[in-house]
Amino acid sequence: MIESLSDRIHAALLSPRLRQAAIVAAALAMLATLFGAFIYAPADAIEGDVQRIFYIHVPMAWVAYLAFGIVAASSLMFLWRKQSRWDVLARSSAEVGLIFTTLVLLTGAIWGRPIWGTWWAWDARLTTTLILWVLYAGYLTIRSFVGEEESGARFAAVVGVLGFVDVPIVHMSVTWWRTLHPQPIVVRPLESPSLPNEMLAVMLVGVVAMTLVFVTLLALRYAVGIADERLRLRRRRAYARALLATTRTLEAANG
Repeated sequence: MIESLSDRIHAALLSPRLRQAAIVAAALAMLATLFGAFIYAPADAIEGDVQRIFYIHVPMAWVAYLAFGIVAASSLMFLWRKQSRWDVLARSSAEVGLIFTTLVLLTGAIWGRPIWGTWWAWDARLTTTLILWVLYAGYLTIRSFVGEEESGARFAAVVGVLGFVDVPIVHMSVTWWRTLHPQPIVVRPLESPSLPNEMLAVMLVGVVAMTLVFVTLLALRYAVGIADERLRLRRRRAYARALLATTRTLEAANG
């Protein structure tokens, strides 16, 4: 069953038709999000038009959580199954997740400047998000330095799993500590979302759009990673054949 699931995920991410469909769906969903954010949704009564950035900021944060969850799950699968495809998937998701985390920090700073009067504050949510960025930047740095050796991949996989511990800390930081960051307005345990229906609808469309963008980028990066992996294996086999041929030639010459 696990092997079948692995094959299905692998095939789906490498399917050109599915990638093309994801690109079209992501583009349409992003257009709908932009229309909703700037035209359909009303301006916030307190923050005004600057609040509209949250229709992009919040969905990107969700996608970052998703990306690093995939890193952790794929890393666990790599440690268990020892299949390089899981390592490629973990690395691909980490790269895309780091991009979204960077955009989360940047859009948060853009919102914070007019609302807080500063681009950055050592707030609990901001600080834990920055730590998350550093953790996965470190993960990618480790992967680039250790090369393709299996021992290095295993070490990076452990980092990928442990780094995910910060994700629930980021999410719960506004509840556990006193913070400048707004409280949750969509996902609230035992409570309904506090957004008006128009704003909530645009936010949910934004979540779908950013998820589709993430899936598209992940599939594209995964395809590149698998192609690199196959090329590396071909080179290794070619080197082994050349070495074997050279050895036989020397043995024949000495014999």
